[in-house]
Amino acid sequence: MGADIVEKTNRYERLLLEALDAAEIAPAADTPMGEAAADCQEMARSYLEDGRHFRDDDDLVNALASFSYGHAWLDAGARIGLFDVPRDGHLFTV
Repeated sequence: MGADIVEKTNRYERLLLEALDAAEIAPAADTPMGEAAADCQEMARSYLEDGRHFRDDDDLVNALASFSYGHAWLDAGARIGLFDVPRDGHLFTV
């Protein structure tokens, strides 16, 4: 594998970490929307861990995909109002 996939995989992991840190659950925790937000956040964290596992196994393609999918859960949640996120910058498409 070329250095480009190594760099991209590391960059996407950092972006997912930044997004997890920036996304704050918007609805009250004891509501269906709050529960949905917590589920999306957990999916993003699970994909982060999956990506790290794949990278440890030198499977960079699946690591990159996992980091991307994790970020997508947060981005989709932000689009439908599950998360309060920064509206400027590079982390979210809101």
